[in-house]
Amino acid sequence: MSTENLTSADYIQHHLTHLTFNLKTMTFDSNGGFWTLNVDTLSISLLLGFLFCGLFYCIARRATAGIPSAWQNFVEFAVDSVDSTVKEIFHGNNPLIGPIALTIFAWVFLMNFIDLIPVDLPPRLLSFVGVEHYRAVATADPNLTFALSLSVFGLILYYNVKIKKLSGFTKEVFSAPFGPKLFPLNFIFRLIDELVKPLSLSLRLFGNLFAGELIFVLIALLPWWIQWTVGSVWTIFHLLIIAIQAYIFMMLTIVYLSLAHESH
Repeated sequence: MSTENLTSADYIQHHLTHLTFNLKTMTFDSNGGFWTLNVDTLSISLLLGFLFCGLFYCIARRATAGIPSAWQNFVEFAVDSVDSTVKEIFHGNNPLIGPIALTIFAWVFLMNFIDLIPVDLPPRLLSFVGVEHYRAVATADPNLTFALSLSVFGLILYYNVKIKKLSGFTKEVFSAPFGPKLFPLNFIFRLIDELVKPLSLSLRLFGNLFAGELIFVLIALLPWWIQWTVGSVWTIFHLLIIAIQAYIFMMLTIVYLSLAHESH
């Protein structure tokens, strides 16, 4: 589909439409409801995940105690920075929290960073192989941000039960913070508190990246002679946003997992 003769509304709609696959009909259409997969979100998130893990793995295998390479310095700096952050916030004893935090930050940052690629470049390149729509910013898809937040939520519940045992966790749910006599109120407060965690994680990340993607699309509609000025300013500002959002997602994950390891 050529975007040259589209109206502004059609152009925006074109860039905000996913490449979808219908599991019912096994075709690339969007009429499958729940059984529709956003192929672009899945493909770019998996690609960046394998890229991050493969890069860190290769650098770790080639690490040396002598003069380190620039890439080894970068990885060691990233690992040390995340490890120091975990030690400051996490009050339990779990060796998995550091790797989880590093994976979340690096993966979310890479998915956010795709937003800085010119909006017309991915769909224009893929149009040569017959792909009509392709949204490259995975974190601008609420399905992915909710999946990430639900994964963290699952870890929170798992460690609550593992560390405090089912009996201790149940007692905490019904007795904190107002005492066992007000157990219905305690349960309602705890339910709201737990449900807010995945909502806050997913909606914050989705909202910021969707807004950033939409602004880049709107900038692309401007005359060519002003696109570079406005686009450069927004790119510099958005670079800060994508780093902060990845950092916030990581920090909240550490905080929530730290709370899951503590007993009232």
